[in-house]
Amino acid sequence: MGEKVVAGRFDLSDRQRYRDKLRRCLTGLERLLAEQRFDRPQNLMGLEIELNLVGTDGMPRMLNGEVLERIASRDFQTELAMFNLEVNIAPHRLGGRVFDRLAEELRTSLAYADRKAGEVDAGIVMIGILPTLDRDDLVSSNLSDVDRYTLLNDQIVAARGEDFVLDIDGVERLTCTSKSIAPEAACTSVQLHLQVTPGRFADVWNAAQAVAGVQIAVGANSPFLFGRELWCESRPPLFQQSTDTRPPELQAQGVRPRTWFGERWISSAYDLFEENLRYFPALLPICDEEDPLQVLDQGGVPSLAELVLHNGTVYRWNRPVYGIADGVPHLRVENRVLPAGPTITDVIANAAFYYGLVRALAEEPRPVWSRLPFEAAAANFDAACRYGIDARMVWPRRGRHGGTVEVDAVTLVRDELLPLADAGLAGWGVEPADRDLYLGVIEERCRRRANGASWQAATFHRAREAGLSRDAALAATTRRYSELMRQGEPVHTWPVGLPEPVPLG
Repeated sequence: MGEKVVAGRFDLSDRQRYRDKLRRCLTGLERLLAEQRFDRPQNLMGLEIELNLVGTDGMPRMLNGEVLERIASRDFQTELAMFNLEVNIAPHRLGGRVFDRLAEELRTSLAYADRKAGEVDAGIVMIGILPTLDRDDLVSSNLSDVDRYTLLNDQIVAARGEDFVLDIDGVERLTCTSKSIAPEAACTSVQLHLQVTPGRFADVWNAAQAVAGVQIAVGANSPFLFGRELWCESRPPLFQQSTDTRPPELQAQGVRPRTWFGERWISSAYDLFEENLRYFPALLPICDEEDPLQVLDQGGVPSLAELVLHNGTVYRWNRPVYGIADGVPHLRVENRVLPAGPTITDVIANAAFYYGLVRALAEEPRPVWSRLPFEAAAANFDAACRYGIDARMVWPRRGRHGGTVEVDAVTLVRDELLPLADAGLAGWGVEPADRDLYLGVIEERCRRRANGASWQAATFHRAREAGLSRDAALAATTRRYSELMRQGEPVHTWPVGLPEPVPLG
């Protein structure tokens, strides 16, 4: 959303000028694409992980300012609420033992950050939604002390014009209201970036959309919110509802939500940027001095600042990104589907599965999106969020007969998608040792039908059966999760339940 956003008020002329600048930016993007000005293939990937600050009692700690001051590294930055941080790993070239190197970098970075957090009696936890969060934790006074978050909150609240309604019906039902976007901060995710050429962008984005449901099925890790057990991956409905600028009347008219799966396969990156202008009014109409078309006329590379800012306020699960590195523009697909955690090994396994799978699917002669209705991909995503590892998916039928078939997600992954992911990673030049290790983690999750969400839910219910109250069971589950996360073994190996108390004497 831009690091240099400064809080302020906007008038009608600001919005009109911004809309004009957005159109000029879109024209500039169209010219860049037509003139083939984008970077050549570099096989570059990037990784961001959103984190929670938690006390030894398992409760959230509103201390990101103090912790960041102690960490003192550009790799770490604020996120929306005071109990959030984000770590950014520098881009890596896909190939060789890249995933092992990434895992080692993350272990070093997170161990250091965890030690620094310990200086203020907090620790770092990677989890989709912290089970111990309470409604009183997610209020505007707990937003990070950064102008862009304040301004974004003010603009979304003003656009909606009334309280946000959270209504998620899962294992249990949660209904409540919020006066701010603070509940969005409960959602902590992993963002996977892949730099692609314009000619490859549509195929990679379509492939990423096609497998978003599968990613959630094997990687779900967010079953609890405000003390209720909801969907296996409750982040998507929570994120949509907590950023929804549409009052009920606009929802009834079919106006699109800003957190959005999308509605069609695409043929160019331009399609997505154009849709963002056509469907979504500006939230932050902040204008840059640059004239993008004049910069292009002079042979330069425009920053397209307004387009980039606006794009950051439309929350697609696979988002297009325009960037400039060393004076050369490039495009990235930002995959925002996955929750954080449970362990570094699990995060890297999810990443390896994704990068291998999208490459293989993007290169198929009969691409999956030519055989799978977009509505089926969206329904798969919804089913995976609800049912996690037990979800059933609609997928193109193998063989000459065509059509689609409904299949267990774990069967689809083991029989069809893991071999594709392995081939895709081989195409990137990833060594067999990395492929076997990390894709083996996904295979074991499928074999055992176990992921972060299933472990959390099973451990919580064991704690309740042992006589703990709901709040005590959630706190105990969180503490046990934190302990096992630090030990680092992948989640499919975690023993369900709380450790037996050590007898005294």
